[in-house]
Amino acid sequence: MKTYRNYINGKPVASQGDEALEVINPSTGAVVSRVPESTDADLDAALDAAHAAQPAWAKRPAIERANLLRQISAKLRENVGPLARTIVEEQGKTVGLAEVEVNFTADYIDYMAEWARRIEGEIIPSDRPGESIFLFREPFGVVGGILPWNFPFFLVARKMAPALVCGNAIVLKPSEETPNNAFEFARLIAGTDLPPGLVNIVSGRGAGVGKALAGSNRIGLISFTGSVNTGSAIMAAAAKNITRVNLELGGKAPAIVLDDADLDLAVTAVKNSRIINSGQVCNCAERVYVHEKVAAEFTEKLAKAMAAARCGDPLADTGVDYGPMINKAGFDKVDGLVRRAVGEGAQVVTGGGRADVAAGGHYFQPTVLAGCRHDMEIIRHETFGPVAPVVAVSGLEEAVALANDSEYGLTSSVYTRNLNAAMHACRALRFGETYVNRENFEAIQGYHAGWRKSGIGGADGKHGLHEFLQTHVVYLQA
Repeated sequence: MKTYRNYINGKPVASQGDEALEVINPSTGAVVSRVPESTDADLDAALDAAHAAQPAWAKRPAIERANLLRQISAKLRENVGPLARTIVEEQGKTVGLAEVEVNFTADYIDYMAEWARRIEGEIIPSDRPGESIFLFREPFGVVGGILPWNFPFFLVARKMAPALVCGNAIVLKPSEETPNNAFEFARLIAGTDLPPGLVNIVSGRGAGVGKALAGSNRIGLISFTGSVNTGSAIMAAAAKNITRVNLELGGKAPAIVLDDADLDLAVTAVKNSRIINSGQVCNCAERVYVHEKVAAEFTEKLAKAMAAARCGDPLADTGVDYGPMINKAGFDKVDGLVRRAVGEGAQVVTGGGRADVAAGGHYFQPTVLAGCRHDMEIIRHETFGPVAPVVAVSGLEEAVALANDSEYGLTSSVYTRNLNAAMHACRALRFGETYVNRENFEAIQGYHAGWRKSGIGGADGKHGLHEFLQTHVVYLQA
């Protein structure tokens, strides 16, 4: 069994406390590693290292910072296989999806490195003779990042790469469910020329070191990806210092399927949304509003596609379509939502409960529920599992109204051959993203940001880069 240490000031460092956490393979229930339950002293050491390293880093030309980031991406591409296995072992996604995650992470780092020569300020016209007004974009100094367990490896880079290219140092706290990949990431960083102290990783529970990081007065920004409840707790911890927050939280993405849609296309996209990473993806379609004229046909096609999906231990059978739920709590949540939906009148078309898998993890069957109503809990609350609830609607207006009636506002999707209908939906849907006739998956150069309880700020592209910069306006009277 592996034992990891915190990564502070460019090297593995033993925790100053005695407590450790066991990391479980969700596919089998076996313990695969032990990691530190970091203390306040561990966090202080990481923050000390970050503060010591950051000033010199910020003074370096941005293109030099970018070139060092590219060394990291090159290391990732040289180690796709071992890194993917680490991700699968502690998170449960398929090997193919884990390999995509590693390669996409390398691409993301390279993309953010490209912004080095494009971090621009502004010259603003003045109302006063002889005065010039300059707007500079400058780093915060030290930022904190708290990572989720569903795409843990990618989220290291989603927070680290823009932070570093902008001249910040960063302290990261990986999920207690999936810390191993972050420490493997750190091992590769240590093999580059990146100065020590710029990236520091401390493991532990969110209620412990995570809360301490969010509440620290030694960071200028805290960036978190995860649940609404945890995001709210992070905001509360950051509030005492008025620390800037960047939050990507939950989603309950609606998919609208109109009567003129390519049903096979819609079925494939919705099915993939529900089984990718066992349905544990915040931006994928979680509720489906289908025109009543095609609802029966769509539901039948979707049920057939979902029933054909196989789940199992991805390391034992590379042919499975998805793996286990992350833990028993995740399984129980999905199971409870499905049971209560059936109690409220929904019909199980396929699936509906625990999958018969020999491994020791918690596997849920690919499930389609028909006859759902908008007021059902399974339509209102985030499911995070391989379940597709279907609601029949009279047309686009009703679908949009129901889609918008949600406390979440991350992503949405529409399936139609009618350009006017598609454009109407795009104007009317109140979400950070809308996908038309395609799967729910954002682009590196876009801007992944939610409305309402789905978050504050966002990630990716120019606007995501700017999240790691603050403005400094200079009034120069000559």
